[in-house]
Amino acid sequence: MILHNYDLFEDCYRVRLVASCTEQTVQLTNVDAFPGAEEKSPTYLKLNPMGRLPILEDGDLVLRNLSAILLYVAEHDTQKRFIPLDAETRARMMDWLGFACGDLAVAVEARAVALLGAPGDVSELRKKVRVAFRVLDDHLTRQSLHGESFVAGDAPSLADLALFPAFALSRDFYLDHDAFPALRLWARRIRTLPGFITMPGIPDYH
Repeated sequence: MILHNYDLFEDCYRVRLVASCTEQTVQLTNVDAFPGAEEKSPTYLKLNPMGRLPILEDGDLVLRNLSAILLYVAEHDTQKRFIPLDAETRARMMDWLGFACGDLAVAVEARAVALLGAPGDVSELRKKVRVAFRVLDDHLTRQSLHGESFVAGDAPSLADLALFPAFALSRDFYLDHDAFPALRLWARRIRTLPGFITMPGIPDYH
């Protein structure tokens, strides 16, 4: 598998994190996304006409959708460590994977505005991120009342790995974590997973 990667892009980190936690060997092809915008070059537009990263290649297969990439990498883990076996828990995982890649896309946007000078109003984006984090924090609080430590159940799933970067990197756009105690505890649990890797911008403690 080849991952077309930019180290500071949150979505690329998501793929690297899943690969590391599942002990997958992924070859990195580093892209000059900032300031070079190489992902929008004619060569890369052939791989992804939307001009976005990450892109995953595996033989003739080219994946451009983040959730598809994450699921593809996780499914290649022979132990299926982050893919629930029962249908109900798997459905919960997919529901929160959709939240990570859809509803929390606003966190990726806010970080790009604050860190990379992308166009946008970081204050308005930060408000939207707080709403999404409140939903997630409340869910994790309810999970803990049922003795479950992760978003889809009592074991970490692909959804947890996909959700973690948005919260962990949100200080890059000046979002305070004190209002989200359940998220802070959950983030600490994610950091203890075998194979966990970090990236610039993620603090040592939450």
